[in-house]
Amino acid sequence: MDRRNWLRHAALAGTALLPVGRAAWAAAPSGADPAAHKLVVIFLRGAVDGLNVVVPYADPGYHAGRSTIALGAPGSPGGVLDLDGSFGLHPALSPLMPLWQSGKLAFVHAAGSPDATRSHFDAQDYMESATPGRKGTPDGWLNRLLGALPGDPANRTAPTRAVSIGPVLPRIYAGIQPVANIAAGKASGQPTVLDRPKVEDAFGALYAGDDKVSQAYRQSRLAHREVMGAMNAEAMGGDMQREMQAADNGAPLPFGFPDDASRLARLMRNDARVQLAFMALGGWDTHANQGAATGQLAQRLQPLGQGLAALASGLGPLFDQTVVLVMSEFGRTARQNGNGGTDHGHGNAMWLLGGRVAGGGQVLGRWPGLGASELHEGRDLAVTTDFRDVLTEVCERHLLLPDARLAEVFPGFKVADSGRPNLIRA
Repeated sequence: MDRRNWLRHAALAGTALLPVGRAAWAAAPSGADPAAHKLVVIFLRGAVDGLNVVVPYADPGYHAGRSTIALGAPGSPGGVLDLDGSFGLHPALSPLMPLWQSGKLAFVHAAGSPDATRSHFDAQDYMESATPGRKGTPDGWLNRLLGALPGDPANRTAPTRAVSIGPVLPRIYAGIQPVANIAAGKASGQPTVLDRPKVEDAFGALYAGDDKVSQAYRQSRLAHREVMGAMNAEAMGGDMQREMQAADNGAPLPFGFPDDASRLARLMRNDARVQLAFMALGGWDTHANQGAATGQLAQRLQPLGQGLAALASGLGPLFDQTVVLVMSEFGRTARQNGNGGTDHGHGNAMWLLGGRVAGGGQVLGRWPGLGASELHEGRDLAVTTDFRDVLTEVCERHLLLPDARLAEVFPGFKVADSGRPNLIRA
């Protein structure tokens, strides 16, 4: 293989050396109009136990099914942080209570997909494509949203309008719209081999033409420098175990999330063109030793809460223009299992944070109850709010997506005529 062919092969081999195509860095033209309304989606892969996050402590069925992992009432040892007299927040999420008290945090309980699959992979696919029960959907709803959002035509398809933090571009961003893929952790702001002058010059000469690959390469390099600059602008100053890891679908555990959230906030603050962002966190498939106020789940919730608080704080005034949406593929069983954990369930809680979020006061959604006759298939929290009702309201009322474009982003879905949560302030 000669030098020219080796360079071309290396450039197209993957994101380790040069992210191009679906996993590409990309550039927006300088001077593009800022995107005023922002959306950050955090996906908790593995199915977080929403019943031990937003705890229905006043429901007798909650305690009846969880002899060792139920959290106590507010004020009791290891008890929840009271939200509205019926629900409480896991104490590991205490950094979020100021947002609840200021009305900038909301929860929609008993939310989820109408498809009852308990497969992590199918359920994640359905949540990311927003087409439950349909495996053949080629693109993700965030990518479709990117193409449908209103705005300056010159900036509408700017690749840096959407970013994904993680090793590969996720299903939710699959599609024709360009998306910038940024590494998680400290590597996100570190120089790569292509930043070495001699290497960059060699690739620059190789891709100096007008063909599509050359254009993609140059676009990728411009975006890499732009994002590096934005990220660093302030830096100067057993079988079950294998299954649980597989459920993460490559997403990292949340322990590094506070740092990644702070970096994302800095990026969004320093590059106003970033409008959509996505990050996935793993470690929520708690089949064993889940714990209550302490234990495995609490250990993962703590950095999640710290990271969300850091994101809100780091965004500063921009937080008032941002909605942060936290979602998971499904919930977990109402009753604990014999291993001190919970198994794959159905309904869950969706979280929303932001300055325009109509939070505080009470947990939203229609609560179906945890009595024996109220459980889905006799074992799970029922779904009373389709997750797409939450997504469509955020898209319409926060991102100002025109009604005429709604069907493009959520094909086959009819917005509820009544009962949709009132999530966004007018």
